[in-house]
Amino acid sequence: MNKQQIAEILAKPYSQALLNGNEPARFAYDGLDGDPRVVPIGFWVEDDEIVIATVPKAAKVAALRKNPKVALTIDTGAFPPKVLLLRGTAAVELVPGVPEGYLTAGHKVMTDDQYPAWAEGVKALYDEMVVIRVTLTWAKLLDFETTIPKAVEDLIKEKSAS
Repeated sequence: MNKQQIAEILAKPYSQALLNGNEPARFAYDGLDGDPRVVPIGFWVEDDEIVIATVPKAAKVAALRKNPKVALTIDTGAFPPKVLLLRGTAAVELVPGVPEGYLTAGHKVMTDDQYPAWAEGVKALYDEMVVIRVTLTWAKLLDFETTIPKAVEDLIKEKSAS
């Protein structure tokens, strides 16, 4: 899949709603032991990258240095489901302080009353963070109105032909 195809999928209204909404991403990667991991995590978007920040000693940082291939899903629990599936390559970078995007991502999941104390606590806790930038290599939006999983689409065609 090329960058233009990915950009077209990300530009769709449902994709934009998921990318800018308050749902966490589910971030999948292979641990150092080779077993898969998936964690819910806050994120933000910069240009055409999904960006995450974490503790420098987080297990995922060492794992991503060894194997940078990742997958993410952002979805809603409502019906019909809206699901943005993403794959890419992660790059990790140690940065001083707390990235502004991390604060913005955190604010998406709390009230305006909760945010100031949380942001103050985060800034006091982290002298540095690791920023994980995911360069996307593949994307698919399943909105169950105009797009559905390929296997379901194939089954519908099969049943319609009989």
